[in-house]
This record gives sequence, structure tokens and C-alpha cells, in this order.
Amino acid sequence: MSSHESPPKHKTTEWWQRIARRIRVPLGFLTAALYLFELWRREPRLSAVACSLLLVLPGLWLRAYASGYVKKNRELTQTGPYAHTRNPLYLGSILIAAGFAVALLSSPVAAMLAAMFLIIYVPVIASEERFLRSNFPDFDAYCHRVPRLIPRLTAASPPPGQTEVSSGKFSVDLYLRHREYNASIGAALLYLSLLFLRRLLGLFLHVPH
Repeated sequence: MSSHESPPKHKTTEWWQRIARRIRVPLGFLTAALYLFELWRREPRLSAVACSLLLVLPGLWLRAYASGYVKKNRELTQTGPYAHTRNPLYLGSILIAAGFAVALLSSPVAAMLAAMFLIIYVPVIASEERFLRSNFPDFDAYCHRVPRLIPRLTAASPPPGQTEVSSGKFSVDLYLRHREYNASIGAALLYLSLLFLRRLLGLFLHVPH
């Protein structure tokens, strides 16, 4: 029975991944428009903006830390943050997105961001795991040791014969090559928009008080 059900499931997953790739950019623009509308609609609270840093800064740190380890499509990275979660980059993105939803205190923005994760990133993660499983024989063993997203508190032990030194430590060169600093620049611009964009819009548009 399972042999008959597997191909349709695989085709459905591939179909959904194609749809996700096509709607990713339009959903991004829609989320940006909703963000601007919510920002126009009401003044952000400075206390909420400050609290958002408790999510955004760890998210930026996690993405930066992970980018200095990962060697995409070349090896199965299992150390550094990848010894705690298989998807530290996505986890960092979730923290950053949640932080900005907190900064705006906007349930519509939070709902849109959650929908984007379910619609876009879940299929992407599934596709990447299929690629890793087909190219790296020890991926299944890695999956048994390290959770997909929610991190384990202690680092998983590396497989036999592999150590932190042999598999590489954090590389500034990798961090720069992946241009992960763009995430920090983007976050800084978003915070500037939270603090000043509404006032700027008020020079040209009627802004609710």
C-alpha cells in the first residue's frame, strides 16, 4: 500500500514547491505592503520596538554564526549551530520576523509572516532535505541526532572520525562570501523605518493619530 501512495505524495510535494517558488516574491511584496500599511495606521510603541530586539538580535547572530559554517552543496555541515538544529538559518529568519511583528504589535503582520513560513519555507526545507539525503549518505544519521528546527540544548556529538577541527570552525571568509551582513543592514533599515518613516509619510500624507 505504501509503495502505491509514495509517488503521488512525491509529485504533490514537487508541485507545491513549484507553486511556492512562484508566489514567494509576490508574497514578499504583499507582506511589505501590509507592513507599511500597519506602520501608517498607528505609531509603533518604543517599548515594543525595544522588546523586539530580544528576538531580532539573536536571530541576526544565529544567521551570522551559521553562515560561517555552512558550505552549501559541498558538505553536510554538522558542527557549530548545525549541531543544535538542522536549519539555523531559517530559525534565525523566524526569530527576526517574529521580532518585527512584535515591534509593530500587529496581528495581521504576524499572521502573514506565519503564512509565509508555512507556504514557502516548509516546502523549501523538504526539498533541501531530499537533496541532502540523496547526496550525503550520513544525512539520516544526522537527522536522528539533530532536530529539524527547534534546537536541542546541548550540541550533538559529531559522527565517528569527525571532530570540530576536522570539519572546520567558524570562517569569516564564508560569512563574507554568503553576504550575511545584508541581514544586519536590512534589520537596521527596518528599525529606522519603525522610528522615522511614519513621520516622513506625515509630510506628504494624512497619518492617523
